[in-house]
Amino acid sequence: MKKIIFLLLCTWLLTGHITKINARTGVNEKIFSLLNLDYPGLEQVKALYQAQKKEEAAQALLNYYRERKHIHHPDINLENIQLSPLDKIRADNAMQHIFYGQDGYEPTFYGKDINWKYWPIKDNEIRWMLHRHKWFIPMGYAYRVNKDEKYAKEWIFQYMDWIKKNPLLEIPKEEYEILDNSSLQDETENNRFAWRPLEVSERLQGQLIQFLLFLPAQSFTPDFLTEFLWNYHRHATFLSKNYSEQGNHLLFEAQRMFYAGTFFPEFKEASEWRKSGIDILNHGILQQVYPDGGQYELDPHYHLATINIFYSALNMGTVNGFQKEFPQNYIDTIERMIMFYANICFPDYSNPCFSDALLTGKQYTINCYKKWSALFPDNQVIRYFATEGKEGTLPDYLSKGFTTSGFFIFRNSWGKNATQMVVKAGPKGEWHCQPDNGTFELWFNGKNLFPDSGSYVFAGDEEVMKLRNWFRSTSVHNTLTLNNQTIEATESVTKLWKPEGKTQILVTENPSYKDLRHRRSVFFVDNSFFVIVDEAIGKTKGTVNLHYQLCEGRIKLDTPNMSLTTVLKDKSNVKLQCFGPKGMKVVEEEGWYSIAYRQRAKRPAISFNVEKKDDKPVRYITIIYPFKDKNGENKFDIRFKNKSFNEKGLEVEVKVNGKSHILGYKL
Repeated sequence: MKKIIFLLLCTWLLTGHITKINARTGVNEKIFSLLNLDYPGLEQVKALYQAQKKEEAAQALLNYYRERKHIHHPDINLENIQLSPLDKIRADNAMQHIFYGQDGYEPTFYGKDINWKYWPIKDNEIRWMLHRHKWFIPMGYAYRVNKDEKYAKEWIFQYMDWIKKNPLLEIPKEEYEILDNSSLQDETENNRFAWRPLEVSERLQGQLIQFLLFLPAQSFTPDFLTEFLWNYHRHATFLSKNYSEQGNHLLFEAQRMFYAGTFFPEFKEASEWRKSGIDILNHGILQQVYPDGGQYELDPHYHLATINIFYSALNMGTVNGFQKEFPQNYIDTIERMIMFYANICFPDYSNPCFSDALLTGKQYTINCYKKWSALFPDNQVIRYFATEGKEGTLPDYLSKGFTTSGFFIFRNSWGKNATQMVVKAGPKGEWHCQPDNGTFELWFNGKNLFPDSGSYVFAGDEEVMKLRNWFRSTSVHNTLTLNNQTIEATESVTKLWKPEGKTQILVTENPSYKDLRHRRSVFFVDNSFFVIVDEAIGKTKGTVNLHYQLCEGRIKLDTPNMSLTTVLKDKSNVKLQCFGPKGMKVVEEEGWYSIAYRQRAKRPAISFNVEKKDDKPVRYITIIYPFKDKNGENKFDIRFKNKSFNEKGLEVEVKVNGKSHILGYKL
């Protein structure tokens, strides 16, 4: 009986809500009870409202906002609006209800009568991105640049249409199941996309820019202003009570809540919103950022995004007089995060695509450094990257380890012709982190020779998740697996990090499977080539696989010698040769990598496989030798000097083109 009553109640609430919005014309009087009418500048609004002249009060409120000068938004310069060709296309498409959403998919027509529930492909990102309204700001640019009222009129129509067709159903999660096969099923499903806290926060942020862009428009009437402010308040109130539990979502939401409370101080709850955002950010920067500056999702793309979350909040607070609410440790942590990012990126400003990372464009990254440099004018390294080397200085070191986050960088130069390897071997990361401990990317002479597989897609139906799970699996990374299965634990421990000297050394160990751990020792020899020793240690039996994923292009595979050589047109090639136990086999595998959402490229991938039949460790030695010439006729020989596994260290002798190198360590 309770379920029937609940269902009837939901139906009544939904029907009443939509009817009320459809029927409402004129001023939304509710807004006056949400505003602090004693706020400086609202004296006329208050007097008119108290005189029951609500239309005149709404006009006075619109006049106030059009003339308001004391609140600043640092993310837009209204005196220098630029309409890029891409934004023009998106704005004009939007006029036809062809909306841009998720990168990797073509803009989609959502109908003359907009269908906000349309889901052309069951990728969750499509549905979420629709409710972020990414085309609204391009429409605002088009209005400002062209002075064409049609963009403002259409924006207002779509804004109100969205409100009408996407009611907020505050239904407890435990009650969702009783709505199955009911008339509210579609509304409930839509609610999960339209009113997910992250999307709500995205709209909170985007609507501030939209407000500024469209505020002068004739179509931006006093009536619409009251609807806009009512809807904005509803968003902020909802988010303040429904933050995500953790991760970058929580930080995004807090930053945007701080924006809301700062930009609209006229709301009664503005100071509470602002404090809520600041408190979460001040706590989150301590919880989510390791002391070495790495963000705990261990994903370079989201690391960059998180820097900009903290920076944006601080910048918004600074230009509006709230900088003192951010402690010095908050500011210092942002600087450490920037230095972390500068170290893990390659000379062309590209980032490794570990975990769910996407490749960030060079100009965007340079623009970030320019903003950061203004915040940290004394940091000469940030200035160097902000000016592409015209000013500032490079760090006074080459290789660098971030032992808490588990990122290690070997490099012989900061220049474009550098040899640079970035190894990821750290603690258990959060949601965007992939089970890839021990993997690496290798840059040589202007090219990434071992790009990470990336992520391709995030979440969706069974078909989408199959794609995501392939890119996440350990076996498509430059690391070791058992029976090609994804590792069960990602808790790498740094045994040794020696970033100086003729031979630089990293030793890291991960408890990959029950009764099988993976120790990886990386030697950077003569600042020119790498020797990697992989040891699978434990009682578990099965096929041990050592995987390597290369860049696009052809390879010559020499199966008898267990080696391969890339055959690339430029002067960036590599020879890889693996030495392992008797009976080792080399297998060509399926290889793909993705640097952008829903974009992937085929590439060579191989695995060296050894049958582990007893408790003895399986040990491999791999030489990775980058070279500029095209013949790649390099001769390698190698042997373990310690005949069996030793917990306390190892020693190997490597001969490269006749020159002997004794490599080893003691723990």
